[in-house]
Amino acid sequence: MSSPFDVAVVGGGAAGAACAAHLTREGRSVVVLEQGPFPRNKACGGGMAASVQRWFPFDLSPAIDQVIRRVRFTWNLEDPVSAELPGEAPFWIVQRSRLDAFLMQQATAAGAELRRHWPVRGMRRQGEVWQLHGPAGSVSSRAVVIADGSGSTLGKPLGLGAARPRFAGTMAVELDARVDEPDTARFDFGLVHHGFCWAFPRQSGYSIGVGSFIGREAADPELVLQRLLPDLGQPSDAGRRQLSVLRIWDGHHRLHGDGVVVVGDAASLCDPFLAEGIRPALLSGSLAAHHLGHWLDGDGQALATYSAAIRHDWGESMAWGRRIAQVFYRVPRIGYQLGIKRKTAPQRIAQILSGDMGYGDIAQRVIRRLLLQQG
Repeated sequence: MSSPFDVAVVGGGAAGAACAAHLTREGRSVVVLEQGPFPRNKACGGGMAASVQRWFPFDLSPAIDQVIRRVRFTWNLEDPVSAELPGEAPFWIVQRSRLDAFLMQQATAAGAELRRHWPVRGMRRQGEVWQLHGPAGSVSSRAVVIADGSGSTLGKPLGLGAARPRFAGTMAVELDARVDEPDTARFDFGLVHHGFCWAFPRQSGYSIGVGSFIGREAADPELVLQRLLPDLGQPSDAGRRQLSVLRIWDGHHRLHGDGVVVVGDAASLCDPFLAEGIRPALLSGSLAAHHLGHWLDGDGQALATYSAAIRHDWGESMAWGRRIAQVFYRVPRIGYQLGIKRKTAPQRIAQILSGDMGYGDIAQRVIRRLLLQQG
């Protein structure tokens, strides 16, 4: 029988590929089990803070499609407010298939094994080794990283992550078109009931999204696109469309077990207010690799420290983000007037997007202001 891998990573998306890249560069034996072809297209706006570069020992620029320097907010495509993003390269746009492939290339170049079309149907601990089972056979490893996205079912039987995940409904549109303002990301908070829509420029067009954050289904995304796309100078039926759900942050949960951690969307780390998912995916993948390394070297508390680190570095901000979202998206018109249109608000949101600020820095004032207006 062959020796078990040090780590089996279930899922080759941003979180899983980042984790594999870090682990293999540390000399760990890693297998990545991807349920389908790789890379594959994913419904994702592709926005991420440039500050994620600090978590990686290699340059991420080959995966970057566009640099964003300004954000513009509107209500029903009118009443605009804008803000400049801080720093030289504060916010990046990527194509998810390209980012995932780039990170996986770093992992395989360092020795990771990628197995495509290898869905994991079940896993169980046998002594000191995990056994992962699927139609293609079985794989054994000392540790497992669950990184198979919003639809993951592997963590729940192990008591990991949210027992009842909360979802946001989205429609993503990839549009090939001429871009008038290639350095500006657009957000509109009036077109979508209980949510917002966005248009992120990329090299040859836009990544457009419609998201609803109270209730699972996006609110009439086609009706939203009938207004948004012409505002971008495009036909209302333009673009390639994909419906999906985002598993968003909804409380602190244990993200580790005996030789197992859960990362990225499978850990419900997506921002519940602005739907940012790539930054928490890369953060959790990087932190998981760091703490797994210590665990593999004999530190029995290292994985508990991973859960604590995610809570401190991401979850505490998201707890405030959820509270803002619960108030804002129930009365979005008031939220736009009292939140977005205040003199300092656009710059604060820009700082959150760029990773320079957390929701806790603004939450109490914003929530108090919104609740007083509702009352």
